[in-house]
Amino acid sequence: MSSYNTEQKRGRARDRIAARQRRRTPMAVRSESISDTGVRERTRKVGGQWNARLDNVRLFLAELWWRTTHTPQALYALGGILVLGFVIFVLSHVLGGRIFPNVWALGVNIGGMTTEEAAQQLETVWQRNVRISLTDADRSWAVSPDELGLGFDARATAEAARGVGMSGLPFGMGIQPKVNLNDELRAQTYLLDLSLQANVAPYNAGYRWEGDEIVSVAPSEGKTMDVAATLSDLKDMPQAVVEARRLDLVMSPVAPSLQDADRYLEDARALTSQPFQLVGYDPFTDESITWSTDRDTFTSWIEAGSNGLDLRADAFRPFLDAQARTLNEGTDNGLRFIEPTDVTEKMREAIQVGVPDVVVRIRYRSTTYEVVRGDTGNRIARRTGIPFFLIQQANPNLDFDTTTLYVGDKIQLPSRDLVLPIDPVPGKRIVVNLNTQSLVAYENGVEVFNWLISSGMSDAPTSPGIFQIQSHEDVASGSSFTLCGDRGCGQWQMYYFMGIYEVIPGLMNGFHGAVLLPNGAYLGGGNVGQPYTFGCIMSRDDQAQELYHWASDGTVVEIISSEFQPESEIGRLAAQETGGI
Repeated sequence: MSSYNTEQKRGRARDRIAARQRRRTPMAVRSESISDTGVRERTRKVGGQWNARLDNVRLFLAELWWRTTHTPQALYALGGILVLGFVIFVLSHVLGGRIFPNVWALGVNIGGMTTEEAAQQLETVWQRNVRISLTDADRSWAVSPDELGLGFDARATAEAARGVGMSGLPFGMGIQPKVNLNDELRAQTYLLDLSLQANVAPYNAGYRWEGDEIVSVAPSEGKTMDVAATLSDLKDMPQAVVEARRLDLVMSPVAPSLQDADRYLEDARALTSQPFQLVGYDPFTDESITWSTDRDTFTSWIEAGSNGLDLRADAFRPFLDAQARTLNEGTDNGLRFIEPTDVTEKMREAIQVGVPDVVVRIRYRSTTYEVVRGDTGNRIARRTGIPFFLIQQANPNLDFDTTTLYVGDKIQLPSRDLVLPIDPVPGKRIVVNLNTQSLVAYENGVEVFNWLISSGMSDAPTSPGIFQIQSHEDVASGSSFTLCGDRGCGQWQMYYFMGIYEVIPGLMNGFHGAVLLPNGAYLGGGNVGQPYTFGCIMSRDDQAQELYHWASDGTVVEIISSEFQPESEIGRLAAQETGGI
Protein backbone atom coordinates (compact mmCIF):
# COMPACT_ATOMS: atom_id res chain seq x y z
CA MET A 1 0.00 0.00 0.00
CA SER A 2 2.77 2.30 0.97
CA SER A 3 4.76 1.49 -2.16
CA TYR A 4 1.82 2.22 -4.48
CA ASN A 5 1.16 5.56 -3.01
CA THR A 6 4.75 6.54 -3.45
CA GLU A 7 4.75 5.88 -7.18
CA GLN A 8 1.48 7.60 -7.59
CA LYS A 9 2.83 10.71 -5.90
CA ARG A 10 5.89 10.68 -8.11
CA GLY A 11 3.73 10.49 -11.24
CA ARG A 12 1.70 13.40 -10.13
CA ALA A 13 4.81 15.40 -9.41
CA ARG A 14 6.14 14.74 -12.90
CA ASP A 15 2.83 15.93 -14.39
CA ARG A 16 2.96 19.12 -12.38
CA ILE A 17 6.54 19.84 -13.53
CA ALA A 18 5.65 19.21 -17.18
CA ALA A 19 2.64 21.49 -16.91
CA ARG A 20 4.76 24.23 -15.38
CA GLN A 21 7.26 23.92 -18.26
CA ARG A 22 4.50 24.09 -20.79
CA ARG A 23 3.17 27.24 -19.14
CA ARG A 24 6.62 28.90 -19.02
CA THR A 25 7.47 28.35 -22.70
CA PRO A 26 4.51 30.17 -24.35
CA MET A 27 4.67 32.91 -21.74
CA ALA A 28 8.33 33.58 -22.64
CA VAL A 29 7.52 33.85 -26.33
CA ARG A 30 4.66 36.21 -25.68
CA SER A 31 6.77 38.42 -23.50
CA GLU A 32 9.36 38.87 -26.31
CA SER A 33 6.92 39.84 -29.17
CA ILE A 34 3.68 40.70 -27.56
CA SER A 35 3.07 43.86 -29.59
CA ASP A 36 3.69 42.20 -32.99
CA THR A 37 1.50 39.30 -32.05
CA GLY A 38 -1.27 41.64 -30.97
CA VAL A 39 -1.15 43.51 -34.28
CA ARG A 40 -1.30 40.28 -36.20
CA GLU A 41 -4.19 39.12 -34.14
CA ARG A 42 -6.12 42.33 -34.63
CA THR A 43 -5.33 42.32 -38.38
CA ARG A 44 -6.60 38.78 -38.68
CA LYS A 45 -9.76 39.74 -36.86
CA VAL A 46 -10.40 42.87 -38.99
CA GLY A 47 -9.54 41.03 -42.23
CA GLY A 48 -11.81 38.25 -41.25
CA GLN A 49 -14.64 40.68 -40.54
CA TRP A 50 -14.26 42.37 -43.94
CA ASN A 51 -14.07 39.07 -45.75
CA ALA A 52 -17.19 37.97 -43.99
CA ARG A 53 -18.99 41.15 -44.92
CA LEU A 54 -17.89 40.90 -48.55
CA ASP A 55 -19.05 37.34 -48.66
CA ASN A 56 -22.40 38.45 -47.29
CA VAL A 57 -22.67 41.19 -49.93
CA ARG A 58 -21.82 38.74 -52.70
CA LEU A 59 -24.40 36.32 -51.43
CA PHE A 60 -26.99 39.09 -51.19
CA LEU A 61 -26.31 40.33 -54.73
CA ALA A 62 -26.32 36.83 -56.13
CA GLU A 63 -29.59 36.14 -54.35
CA LEU A 64 -31.04 39.44 -55.60
CA TRP A 65 -29.94 38.77 -59.16
CA TRP A 66 -31.36 35.24 -59.09
CA ARG A 67 -34.68 36.44 -57.74
CA THR A 68 -34.77 39.35 -60.22
CA THR A 69 -34.04 37.19 -63.24
CA HIS A 70 -36.41 34.47 -62.09
CA THR A 71 -39.18 36.83 -61.04
CA PRO A 72 -40.91 38.61 -63.99
CA GLN A 73 -42.21 41.44 -61.82
CA ALA A 74 -38.72 42.25 -60.53
CA LEU A 75 -37.25 42.01 -64.04
CA TYR A 76 -39.80 44.48 -65.32
CA ALA A 77 -39.04 46.83 -62.45
CA LEU A 78 -35.32 46.73 -63.16
CA GLY A 79 -35.89 47.41 -66.83
CA GLY A 80 -38.15 50.31 -65.96
CA ILE A 81 -35.52 51.80 -63.68
CA LEU A 82 -32.91 51.56 -66.44
CA VAL A 83 -35.23 53.08 -69.01
CA LEU A 84 -36.18 55.87 -66.63
CA GLY A 85 -32.51 56.59 -65.91
CA PHE A 86 -31.75 56.71 -69.63
CA VAL A 87 -34.70 59.03 -70.29
CA ILE A 88 -33.58 61.32 -67.49
CA PHE A 89 -30.04 61.32 -68.95
CA VAL A 90 -31.27 62.19 -72.44
CA LEU A 91 -33.74 64.83 -71.23
CA SER A 92 -31.12 66.50 -69.03
CA HIS A 93 -28.90 67.01 -72.11
CA VAL A 94 -31.70 67.89 -74.53
CA LEU A 95 -33.56 70.29 -72.26
CA GLY A 96 -30.32 71.71 -70.88
CA GLY A 97 -28.96 72.33 -74.38
CA ARG A 98 -25.89 70.25 -73.64
CA ILE A 99 -23.69 68.23 -75.94
CA PHE A 100 -23.75 64.51 -75.27
CA PRO A 101 -20.59 62.95 -73.76
CA ASN A 102 -17.45 61.93 -75.65
CA VAL A 103 -17.79 64.44 -78.50
CA TRP A 104 -14.55 66.15 -79.58
CA ALA A 105 -13.54 69.16 -81.70
CA LEU A 106 -10.10 70.76 -82.18
CA GLY A 107 -8.75 68.04 -79.91
CA VAL A 108 -10.97 69.14 -77.01
CA ASN A 109 -13.66 67.03 -75.31
CA ILE A 110 -16.69 69.31 -75.31
CA GLY A 111 -19.14 66.67 -74.09
CA GLY A 112 -21.43 67.87 -71.28
CA MET A 113 -21.05 71.54 -72.27
CA THR A 114 -23.76 73.83 -73.54
CA THR A 115 -23.28 75.16 -77.07
CA GLU A 116 -22.32 78.55 -75.63
CA GLU A 117 -19.73 77.01 -73.31
CA ALA A 118 -18.37 74.82 -76.08
CA ALA A 119 -18.17 77.74 -78.53
CA GLN A 120 -16.26 79.83 -76.00
CA GLN A 121 -13.90 76.97 -75.20
CA LEU A 122 -13.26 76.24 -78.89
CA GLU A 123 -12.63 79.91 -79.68
CA THR A 124 -10.04 80.08 -76.89
CA VAL A 125 -8.31 76.96 -78.18
CA TRP A 126 -8.39 78.35 -81.74
CA GLN A 127 -6.73 81.59 -80.72
CA ARG A 128 -4.16 80.18 -78.30
CA ASN A 129 -3.29 76.65 -79.28
CA VAL A 130 -4.00 75.98 -82.94
CA ARG A 131 -0.88 76.24 -85.11
CA ILE A 132 -0.44 75.04 -88.66
CA SER A 133 2.82 73.43 -89.71
CA LEU A 134 3.85 74.45 -93.22
CA THR A 135 6.25 71.80 -94.43
CA ASP A 136 8.24 70.88 -97.50
CA ALA A 137 9.28 67.51 -96.06
CA ASP A 138 12.74 68.75 -95.06
CA ARG A 139 11.74 71.88 -93.12
CA SER A 140 8.68 73.30 -91.39
CA TRP A 141 7.36 76.68 -90.25
CA ALA A 142 4.67 77.12 -87.57
CA VAL A 143 1.99 79.68 -88.34
CA SER A 144 -1.27 80.76 -86.73
CA PRO A 145 -4.49 80.22 -88.70
CA ASP A 146 -5.07 83.98 -88.76
CA GLU A 147 -1.79 84.53 -90.62
CA LEU A 148 -3.08 82.16 -93.30
CA GLY A 149 -6.37 84.06 -93.57
CA LEU A 150 -8.36 81.20 -92.01
CA GLY A 151 -11.54 81.96 -90.11
CA PHE A 152 -13.21 79.67 -87.55
CA ASP A 153 -16.94 79.54 -86.73
CA ALA A 154 -16.89 78.29 -83.15
CA ARG A 155 -20.67 78.56 -82.74
CA ALA A 156 -21.41 76.48 -85.83
CA THR A 157 -18.88 73.86 -84.72
CA ALA A 158 -20.50 73.64 -81.27
CA GLU A 159 -23.96 73.31 -82.79
CA ALA A 160 -22.69 70.57 -85.09
CA ALA A 161 -21.31 68.78 -82.03
CA ARG A 162 -24.68 68.99 -80.33
CA GLY A 163 -26.39 67.78 -83.49
CA VAL A 164 -24.58 64.43 -83.54
CA GLY A 165 -26.53 63.40 -80.43
CA MET A 166 -25.22 60.27 -78.76
CA SER A 167 -22.99 59.19 -81.62
CA GLY A 168 -19.98 59.65 -79.36
CA LEU A 169 -21.11 56.82 -77.08
CA PRO A 170 -19.18 54.77 -76.26
CA PHE A 171 -16.15 55.15 -78.58
CA GLY A 172 -16.09 58.94 -79.13
CA MET A 173 -17.03 61.22 -82.03
CA GLY A 174 -14.85 63.86 -83.70
CA ILE A 175 -16.44 66.98 -85.19
CA GLN A 176 -14.79 68.64 -88.17
CA PRO A 177 -14.21 72.32 -87.32
CA LYS A 178 -16.13 74.85 -89.38
CA VAL A 179 -13.23 76.63 -91.08
CA ASN A 180 -13.10 78.81 -94.19
CA LEU A 181 -10.44 80.76 -96.07
CA ASN A 182 -11.80 84.23 -95.33
CA ASP A 183 -8.84 86.32 -96.52
CA GLU A 184 -7.23 84.84 -99.61
CA LEU A 185 -5.03 87.91 -100.16
CA ARG A 186 -3.60 87.60 -96.64
CA ALA A 187 -2.81 83.95 -97.22
CA GLN A 188 -1.17 84.71 -100.56
CA THR A 189 0.95 87.49 -99.05
CA TYR A 190 2.13 85.22 -96.25
CA LEU A 191 3.03 82.41 -98.65
CA LEU A 192 4.88 84.82 -100.93
CA ASP A 193 6.91 86.08 -97.98
CA LEU A 194 7.55 82.51 -96.85
CA SER A 195 8.74 81.54 -100.31
CA LEU A 196 11.76 83.80 -99.80
CA GLN A 197 12.83 81.44 -97.02
CA ALA A 198 11.51 78.21 -98.48
CA ASN A 199 13.03 78.57 -101.93
CA VAL A 200 16.36 76.84 -102.28
CA ALA A 201 18.50 78.09 -105.12
CA PRO A 202 20.11 75.40 -107.22
CA TYR A 203 23.78 74.98 -106.55
CA ASN A 204 25.48 75.63 -109.84
CA ALA A 205 28.82 74.01 -110.44
CA GLY A 206 31.45 75.84 -108.42
CA TYR A 207 34.92 75.63 -106.98
CA ARG A 208 36.90 75.01 -103.82
CA TRP A 209 40.51 74.86 -102.80
CA GLU A 210 42.08 71.59 -101.67
CA GLY A 211 45.47 72.59 -100.36
CA ASP A 212 47.20 74.45 -103.18
CA GLU A 213 44.91 73.11 -105.89
CA ILE A 214 41.52 74.46 -106.95
CA VAL A 215 38.95 71.87 -108.01
CA SER A 216 35.43 72.01 -109.41
CA VAL A 217 32.38 71.18 -107.27
CA ALA A 218 29.43 69.30 -108.73
CA PRO A 219 26.05 71.07 -108.95
CA SER A 220 22.90 70.13 -107.04
CA GLU A 221 19.20 70.67 -107.63
CA GLY A 222 17.24 73.45 -105.94
CA LYS A 223 13.53 73.91 -105.31
CA THR A 224 11.01 76.70 -105.38
CA MET A 225 7.58 77.06 -103.81
CA ASP A 226 4.58 77.00 -106.12
CA VAL A 227 2.59 79.64 -104.24
CA ALA A 228 -0.46 79.34 -106.49
CA ALA A 229 -0.73 75.57 -106.07
CA THR A 230 -0.16 75.76 -102.31
CA LEU A 231 -2.81 78.45 -101.99
CA SER A 232 -5.20 76.32 -104.05
CA ASP A 233 -4.75 73.37 -101.67
CA LEU A 234 -5.45 75.63 -98.70
CA LYS A 235 -8.52 77.04 -100.41
CA ASP A 236 -9.90 73.61 -101.34
CA MET A 237 -9.50 71.92 -97.95
CA PRO A 238 -9.16 74.42 -95.10
CA GLN A 239 -10.93 72.14 -92.61
CA ALA A 240 -8.63 69.21 -93.34
CA VAL A 241 -5.60 71.48 -92.98
CA VAL A 242 -6.76 72.60 -89.54
CA GLU A 243 -7.63 69.07 -88.41
CA ALA A 244 -4.22 67.76 -89.50
CA ARG A 245 -2.51 70.96 -88.28
CA ARG A 246 -0.44 70.73 -91.46
CA LEU A 247 -0.23 72.22 -94.93
CA ASP A 248 2.21 70.63 -97.36
CA LEU A 249 3.98 73.26 -99.46
CA VAL A 250 3.97 72.49 -103.15
CA MET A 251 7.61 72.63 -104.20
CA SER A 252 8.98 72.41 -107.74
CA PRO A 253 12.52 71.28 -108.52
CA VAL A 254 14.92 73.74 -110.11
CA ALA A 255 17.78 72.37 -112.12
CA PRO A 256 21.20 74.06 -111.98
CA SER A 257 21.99 76.18 -115.02
CA LEU A 258 25.45 74.75 -115.65
CA GLN A 259 26.67 71.27 -114.93
CA ASP A 260 30.35 71.63 -115.76
CA ALA A 261 32.71 74.07 -114.07
CA ASP A 262 35.95 72.72 -115.52
CA ARG A 263 35.89 75.07 -118.52
CA TYR A 264 36.42 78.11 -116.24
CA LEU A 265 38.75 76.45 -113.76
CA GLU A 266 41.79 78.53 -114.73
CA ASP A 267 39.75 81.76 -114.55
CA ALA A 268 38.60 80.81 -111.06
CA ARG A 269 42.20 80.05 -110.03
CA ALA A 270 43.43 83.45 -111.27
CA LEU A 271 40.61 85.39 -109.61
CA THR A 272 40.60 83.72 -106.21
CA SER A 273 44.38 83.66 -105.92
CA GLN A 274 44.24 87.45 -105.44
CA PRO A 275 43.23 89.11 -102.15
CA PHE A 276 39.58 90.16 -102.18
CA GLN A 277 38.49 93.61 -101.00
CA LEU A 278 35.03 95.15 -100.72
CA VAL A 279 35.26 98.90 -100.12
CA GLY A 280 32.31 100.88 -98.79
CA TYR A 281 32.51 104.58 -99.67
CA ASP A 282 30.54 107.29 -97.85
CA PRO A 283 30.41 110.31 -100.19
CA PHE A 284 29.20 112.65 -97.44
CA THR A 285 32.08 112.03 -95.05
CA ASP A 286 34.55 110.98 -97.79
CA GLU A 287 35.22 107.88 -95.68
CA SER A 288 36.24 104.52 -97.13
CA ILE A 289 35.80 101.26 -95.19
CA THR A 290 37.57 98.14 -96.45
CA TRP A 291 36.26 94.64 -95.81
CA SER A 292 38.09 91.49 -96.85
CA THR A 293 37.83 87.74 -96.42
CA ASP A 294 39.95 84.63 -96.83
CA ARG A 295 40.56 82.79 -100.07
CA ASP A 296 38.28 79.85 -99.33
CA THR A 297 35.31 82.06 -98.47
CA PHE A 298 35.84 84.17 -101.57
CA THR A 299 35.99 80.99 -103.69
CA SER A 300 32.70 79.77 -102.21
CA TRP A 301 31.02 82.86 -103.72
CA ILE A 302 32.09 81.90 -107.24
CA GLU A 303 30.09 79.69 -109.56
CA ALA A 304 30.23 78.75 -113.20
CA GLY A 305 27.79 80.74 -115.31
CA SER A 306 26.70 80.38 -118.88
CA ASN A 307 29.26 82.91 -120.14
CA GLY A 308 31.98 82.70 -117.54
CA LEU A 309 32.38 83.07 -113.81
CA ASP A 310 29.46 84.47 -111.84
CA LEU A 311 28.51 85.39 -108.26
CA ARG A 312 26.75 82.88 -106.02
CA ALA A 313 24.53 85.57 -104.44
CA ASP A 314 23.03 83.47 -101.63
CA ALA A 315 26.52 82.52 -100.40
CA PHE A 316 27.76 86.13 -100.57
CA ARG A 317 24.76 87.72 -98.80
CA PRO A 318 25.64 86.68 -95.17
CA PHE A 319 29.06 88.32 -95.54
CA LEU A 320 27.47 91.50 -96.89
CA ASP A 321 24.90 91.63 -94.09
CA ALA A 322 27.60 91.18 -91.45
CA GLN A 323 29.61 94.11 -92.81
CA ALA A 324 26.55 96.33 -93.16
CA ARG A 325 25.79 95.88 -89.45
CA THR A 326 29.15 97.47 -88.59
CA LEU A 327 28.31 100.76 -90.33
CA ASN A 328 26.40 102.21 -87.37
CA GLU A 329 28.52 100.87 -84.53
CA GLY A 330 28.87 103.47 -81.82
CA THR A 331 25.72 105.32 -82.93
CA ASP A 332 22.05 104.93 -82.14
CA ASN A 333 20.62 106.33 -85.37
CA GLY A 334 21.07 103.39 -87.74
CA LEU A 335 21.10 105.77 -90.71
CA ARG A 336 23.79 104.21 -92.87
CA PHE A 337 23.25 101.07 -94.93
CA ILE A 338 24.35 99.24 -98.06
CA GLU A 339 21.86 98.47 -100.82
CA PRO A 340 22.17 94.66 -101.40
CA THR A 341 20.94 94.76 -105.01
CA ASP A 342 23.47 97.42 -105.93
CA VAL A 343 26.34 95.56 -104.26
CA THR A 344 25.36 92.23 -105.80
CA GLU A 345 25.32 93.73 -109.28
CA LYS A 346 28.73 95.34 -108.80
CA MET A 347 30.16 92.09 -107.41
CA ARG A 348 28.81 90.20 -110.38
CA GLU A 349 30.37 92.66 -112.84
CA ALA A 350 33.73 92.52 -111.06
CA ILE A 351 33.82 88.71 -111.03
CA GLN A 352 32.92 88.51 -114.71
CA VAL A 353 35.91 90.68 -115.63
CA GLY A 354 38.20 89.04 -113.08
CA VAL A 355 38.63 91.97 -110.66
CA PRO A 356 38.69 91.15 -106.91
CA ASP A 357 38.25 94.79 -105.78
CA VAL A 358 34.75 96.29 -105.55
CA VAL A 359 33.75 99.78 -104.40
CA VAL A 360 30.15 100.18 -103.20
CA ARG A 361 28.28 103.17 -101.93
CA ILE A 362 27.21 103.64 -98.33
CA ARG A 363 23.70 105.08 -98.32
CA TYR A 364 21.51 106.99 -95.86
CA ARG A 365 17.95 106.43 -94.66
CA SER A 366 15.43 109.21 -94.13
CA THR A 367 15.28 110.70 -90.65
CA THR A 368 13.58 113.38 -88.57
CA TYR A 369 14.64 116.89 -87.61
CA GLU A 370 13.76 118.60 -84.34
CA VAL A 371 12.95 122.29 -84.73
CA VAL A 372 15.09 124.77 -82.79
CA ARG A 373 14.54 128.46 -82.09
CA GLY A 374 14.51 130.62 -85.21
CA ASP A 375 13.95 127.76 -87.67
CA THR A 376 12.09 128.25 -90.94
CA GLY A 377 11.78 125.86 -93.84
CA ASN A 378 14.60 127.53 -95.75
CA ARG A 379 16.85 127.70 -92.71
CA ILE A 380 16.32 124.00 -92.03
CA ALA A 381 17.28 123.33 -95.65
CA ARG A 382 20.49 125.30 -95.31
CA ARG A 383 21.37 123.67 -91.96
CA THR A 384 20.80 120.11 -93.24
CA GLY A 385 22.08 120.51 -96.81
CA ILE A 386 18.81 119.25 -98.29
CA PRO A 387 17.10 121.54 -100.84
CA PHE A 388 13.92 123.09 -99.48
CA PHE A 389 11.62 121.62 -102.13
CA LEU A 390 12.69 118.08 -101.11
CA ILE A 391 11.80 118.84 -97.48
CA GLN A 392 8.41 120.12 -98.64
CA GLN A 393 7.83 116.90 -100.58
CA ALA A 394 8.71 114.84 -97.49
CA ASN A 395 6.11 116.75 -95.43
CA PRO A 396 3.07 117.03 -97.73
CA ASN A 397 0.71 117.86 -94.86
CA LEU A 398 2.81 120.78 -93.66
CA ASP A 399 2.51 124.23 -95.30
CA PHE A 400 5.76 125.98 -94.40
CA ASP A 401 4.39 129.33 -95.64
CA THR A 402 1.42 129.41 -93.27
CA THR A 403 2.37 127.02 -90.45
CA THR A 404 4.35 128.26 -87.47
CA LEU A 405 7.18 125.94 -86.44
CA TYR A 406 7.59 125.51 -82.70
CA VAL A 407 10.68 124.43 -80.80
CA GLY A 408 10.61 120.64 -80.42
CA ASP A 409 8.43 119.99 -83.47
CA LYS A 410 9.53 117.03 -85.58
CA ILE A 411 9.63 117.16 -89.36
CA GLN A 412 10.62 114.49 -91.84
CA LEU A 413 13.90 114.74 -93.70
CA PRO A 414 14.23 112.67 -96.87
CA SER A 415 17.29 110.54 -97.54
CA ARG A 416 20.39 112.58 -98.30
CA ASP A 417 21.01 110.25 -101.23
CA LEU A 418 18.43 112.20 -103.24
CA VAL A 419 21.00 114.93 -103.90
CA LEU A 420 23.59 112.37 -105.07
CA PRO A 421 21.72 110.42 -107.76
CA ILE A 422 24.90 109.23 -109.54
CA ASP A 423 27.53 106.84 -108.21
CA PRO A 424 30.11 109.11 -106.54
CA VAL A 425 33.67 109.27 -107.83
CA PRO A 426 36.05 108.44 -104.94
CA GLY A 427 39.25 110.45 -104.95
CA LYS A 428 37.89 113.68 -106.45
CA ARG A 429 36.20 116.38 -104.36
CA ILE A 430 35.43 120.06 -104.87
CA VAL A 431 34.99 122.24 -101.78
CA VAL A 432 33.30 125.66 -102.05
CA ASN A 433 33.50 128.03 -99.09
CA LEU A 434 30.60 130.50 -99.25
CA ASN A 435 32.03 132.57 -96.40
CA THR A 436 35.30 133.27 -98.23
CA GLN A 437 33.94 132.96 -101.79
CA SER A 438 36.59 130.41 -102.69
CA LEU A 439 36.90 127.00 -104.38
CA VAL A 440 39.46 124.25 -103.80
CA ALA A 441 39.55 120.97 -105.76
CA TYR A 442 41.34 117.83 -104.60
CA GLU A 443 42.35 114.57 -106.22
CA ASN A 444 43.38 111.73 -103.93
CA GLY A 445 43.90 114.26 -101.15
CA VAL A 446 46.15 116.53 -103.21
CA GLU A 447 45.09 120.08 -104.10
CA VAL A 448 44.49 120.57 -107.82
CA PHE A 449 42.73 123.97 -108.09
CA ASN A 450 42.31 126.90 -105.73
CA TRP A 451 40.66 130.19 -106.76
CA LEU A 452 37.97 132.74 -105.97
CA ILE A 453 34.35 132.35 -107.10
CA SER A 454 31.08 134.26 -107.03
CA SER A 455 28.08 132.59 -105.39
CA GLY A 456 24.44 133.63 -105.27
CA MET A 457 23.27 136.99 -104.02
CA SER A 458 21.20 137.30 -100.83
CA ASP A 459 17.86 137.18 -102.70
CA ALA A 460 18.97 134.06 -104.66
CA PRO A 461 21.58 132.38 -102.44
CA THR A 462 23.61 129.30 -103.24
CA SER A 463 22.54 126.35 -101.08
CA PRO A 464 25.15 124.81 -98.78
CA GLY A 465 25.33 121.03 -98.59
CA ILE A 466 27.01 118.03 -100.18
CA PHE A 467 26.08 117.56 -103.82
CA GLN A 468 27.74 116.25 -106.99
CA ILE A 469 28.36 117.05 -110.64
CA GLN A 470 25.30 115.75 -112.49
CA SER A 471 25.69 117.16 -116.00
CA HIS A 472 28.09 118.89 -118.41
CA GLU A 473 26.97 121.47 -120.98
CA ASP A 474 29.39 123.60 -122.99
CA VAL A 475 26.75 126.32 -123.17
CA ALA A 476 23.66 126.42 -120.97
CA SER A 477 20.78 128.89 -120.70
CA GLY A 478 19.63 130.60 -117.52
CA SER A 479 17.05 133.11 -116.46
CA SER A 480 15.42 134.75 -113.44
CA PHE A 481 12.02 136.23 -112.71
CA THR A 482 13.80 139.57 -112.21
CA LEU A 483 14.46 139.61 -115.95
CA CYS A 484 10.84 139.08 -116.89
CA GLY A 485 8.87 141.92 -118.48
CA ASP A 486 6.19 142.67 -121.02
CA ARG A 487 8.15 140.89 -123.72
CA GLY A 488 8.75 137.77 -121.65
CA CYS A 489 11.70 136.61 -119.60
CA GLY A 490 15.20 137.32 -120.76
CA GLN A 491 17.81 134.56 -120.81
CA TRP A 492 21.58 134.54 -120.46
CA GLN A 493 24.13 132.07 -121.74
CA MET A 494 26.56 130.32 -119.35
CA TYR A 495 29.76 128.69 -120.57
CA TYR A 496 31.19 125.43 -119.22
CA PHE A 497 28.13 124.74 -117.12
CA MET A 498 28.08 121.77 -114.71
CA GLY A 499 24.79 121.16 -112.83
CA ILE A 500 25.13 120.24 -109.15
CA TYR A 501 21.66 120.48 -107.49
CA GLU A 502 18.05 121.37 -108.27
CA VAL A 503 16.55 124.46 -106.68
CA ILE A 504 13.12 123.30 -107.78
CA PRO A 505 12.35 120.42 -110.13
CA GLY A 506 13.76 121.33 -113.55
CA LEU A 507 15.82 124.32 -112.37
CA MET A 508 19.44 123.49 -111.55
CA ASN A 509 22.25 125.53 -110.03
CA GLY A 510 25.81 124.68 -110.92
CA PHE A 511 29.32 125.80 -111.85
CA HIS A 512 29.96 127.99 -114.88
CA GLY A 513 32.35 130.49 -116.36
CA ALA A 514 31.62 133.58 -118.44
CA VAL A 515 28.03 134.78 -118.89
CA LEU A 516 26.48 136.45 -121.93
CA LEU A 517 23.61 138.60 -120.65
CA PRO A 518 20.33 139.21 -122.54
CA ASN A 519 21.39 142.77 -123.33
CA GLY A 520 24.60 141.56 -124.97
CA ALA A 521 26.86 142.44 -122.05
CA TYR A 522 29.56 139.92 -121.24
CA LEU A 523 30.61 138.86 -117.75
CA GLY A 524 33.97 137.21 -117.93
CA GLY A 525 34.42 136.56 -114.22
CA GLY A 526 35.70 139.93 -113.14
CA ASN A 527 33.23 139.95 -110.28
CA VAL A 528 34.61 136.82 -108.55
CA GLY A 529 35.28 137.10 -104.86
CA GLN A 530 31.81 138.36 -103.89
CA PRO A 531 28.20 137.08 -104.19
CA TYR A 532 27.02 138.13 -107.64
CA THR A 533 24.95 135.35 -109.29
CA PHE A 534 21.37 134.10 -109.11
CA GLY A 535 22.49 130.98 -107.22
CA CYS A 536 25.17 129.41 -109.42
CA ILE A 537 28.91 129.36 -108.67
CA MET A 538 30.82 131.42 -111.21
CA SER A 539 34.58 131.20 -111.88
CA ARG A 540 36.73 133.06 -114.34
CA ASP A 541 36.10 131.60 -117.77
CA ASP A 542 39.53 130.00 -118.16
CA GLN A 543 39.37 128.46 -114.69
CA ALA A 544 35.81 127.24 -115.29
CA GLN A 545 37.06 125.51 -118.45
CA GLU A 546 39.78 123.68 -116.49
CA LEU A 547 37.28 122.57 -113.84
CA TYR A 548 34.82 121.52 -116.55
CA HIS A 549 37.28 119.10 -118.13
CA TRP A 550 38.68 117.79 -114.82
CA ALA A 551 35.45 117.07 -112.91
CA SER A 552 33.56 114.06 -114.23
CA ASP A 553 29.89 113.37 -113.56
CA GLY A 554 29.60 112.00 -110.02
CA THR A 555 32.37 114.16 -108.56
CA VAL A 556 31.29 115.23 -105.06
CA VAL A 557 30.88 118.94 -104.31
CA GLU A 558 30.94 120.04 -100.66
CA ILE A 559 29.57 123.56 -100.20
CA ILE A 560 30.33 124.81 -96.69
CA SER A 561 29.37 127.91 -94.76
CA SER A 562 28.72 129.12 -91.23
CA GLU A 563 25.32 127.39 -91.54
CA PHE A 564 26.69 124.07 -92.85
CA GLN A 565 29.94 122.84 -91.36
CA PRO A 566 32.29 120.59 -93.36
CA GLU A 567 31.68 116.87 -92.90
CA SER A 568 34.82 115.45 -94.50
CA GLU A 569 38.48 115.80 -93.63
CA ILE A 570 39.02 117.37 -97.06
CA GLY A 571 36.26 119.89 -96.30
CA ARG A 572 37.86 120.81 -93.00
CA LEU A 573 41.26 121.13 -94.69
CA ALA A 574 39.79 123.42 -97.35
CA ALA A 575 38.13 125.56 -94.69
CA GLN A 576 41.52 126.11 -93.08
CA GLU A 577 43.24 126.87 -96.37
CA THR A 578 40.60 129.37 -97.46
CA GLY A 579 40.36 131.34 -94.25
CA GLY A 580 37.82 129.38 -92.20
CA ILE A 581 34.06 129.52 -91.98
